[in-house]
Amino acid sequence: MLTITRLDITDAHTILAGARAKAESIGVPMCIAVTDESGNLIAFERMDGGKITSITIAIDKSFTASAAKKATHEYGAASQPGAPAYGIGSAIGGRLMVVGGGLPVLVDGAVVGGIGVSSGTPAQDTEVAQAGIDHFTASLQ
Repeated sequence: MLTITRLDITDAHTILAGARAKAESIGVPMCIAVTDESGNLIAFERMDGGKITSITIAIDKSFTASAAKKATHEYGAASQPGAPAYGIGSAIGGRLMVVGGGLPVLVDGAVVGGIGVSSGTPAQDTEVAQAGIDHFTASLQ
């Protein structure tokens, strides 16, 4: 039998709030997804002006970060021609994201969920995702 620690809806809303605040401060409306440790969607927000095409991308970034337990930008580096995971972006029906903006959420060293952000540049998406995690981590203190 396993005991699983995962984000709940209150945690997801805390993460969304932190990410939304950062997106507002940089002036980029985002799509923000939060998943549990298995990659299942808990909460999603499309800010006014967030790109329609970014809905699925944000969800899949969060899926990748939580289920694969790795930041999406790490897969990006590892999936280039000649790299050890070349072509992995086509895995899982194309759901595995290799563009920055998906981060695992860790508590006590264990992945308890993920956040995926899309609509800005990969650097902006990652910055907003990290702000969501930082806001959540601060709430645990």
